[in-house]
Amino acid sequence: MMVGFEGDVVPAELRDYLNGGAPCGIVLFRRNLPSTMGSAALLRALRALWPSGASTPLFAVDQEGGRVQRLKPPHCPEIAPMPSAGSLAEAGDVLATQTSGALAGRQLSSLGFNLDFAPVLDVDSNPDNPIIGDRAFGHDPQTVVRHALAWARGLESSGVLACGKHFPGHGDTDQDSHLTLPRLSLDLERLSEIELPPFQAAVDAGFGAMMSAHIVFERLDDQWPATLSDRVLPTLLRDGLSYDGVVFSDDLEMAAIDAHYDAETIARQGLCAGIDVFLVCRRLDRAAEIRAALVEAACSTPELMARLERAAERVQTLRDRATDHASSPFTRVAG
Repeated sequence: MMVGFEGDVVPAELRDYLNGGAPCGIVLFRRNLPSTMGSAALLRALRALWPSGASTPLFAVDQEGGRVQRLKPPHCPEIAPMPSAGSLAEAGDVLATQTSGALAGRQLSSLGFNLDFAPVLDVDSNPDNPIIGDRAFGHDPQTVVRHALAWARGLESSGVLACGKHFPGHGDTDQDSHLTLPRLSLDLERLSEIELPPFQAAVDAGFGAMMSAHIVFERLDDQWPATLSDRVLPTLLRDGLSYDGVVFSDDLEMAAIDAHYDAETIARQGLCAGIDVFLVCRRLDRAAEIRAALVEAACSTPELMARLERAAERVQTLRDRATDHASSPFTRVAG
């Protein structure tokens, strides 16, 4: 599990949740990050919830640039505003893109973050897409590969892990999965031509983490969204692209999932789909339900227990790669 919470201090509810079994980490949002110093203090308070000798917890944020920046002026005036992925790609300077990623990494690591849910690997192929647009590094896969991987190289050179999203591709939808469950009728030939090349490049580059898309790909599985499908991630990502890193679900409180499936279904189908980390970004009571459902599902069959154990191994490998920035004092990094 990875969880989020309300407020800008460590709530008693989070302490209670950890007493029931510590998650692999915490994800923070604008609501948790009132200022630069307040953000750094919160991350160090969160780090204190784990023993100093424990595996490094993952402290994650969505810091993509453009319209998706949880830390930026005016509430964090010390953090340099970041250009959008689309504008970086349009400028065409791959070195500048890598430099932007490196600055993001330096600033995030100084606060205590060690995982960024970025870069977006989607291809901006649908002008009516309400949620991706300039969050993507371009309108064609080749441009996305050049700039997304350059940005990730910069980020990781500064000690922050990258997470590519949203597999197998959110760029062609005309609906927002925060609000509804999108469906796409793309066949495998089309996916292989447009959507999958950036993810293949990320696998080849050694990305330790990817994030799933809450989208039904009807030609692959007309019932389950990719996050819960035993045909999409296992077939395309694990087997097709030979990926053995960590797969995060997108936020399971988004309407695409939360409005349609109970905790038991999410747990069982998520395990079958190859999800390694179940991401619940706000409600700790919902996170507790899914955690309990995961235990029940894993105990029901040897196959699901084996899947859970393999997920734990992958997550441990990622945590071993993570730098424990939140154990160090905050030092301001100039933009």
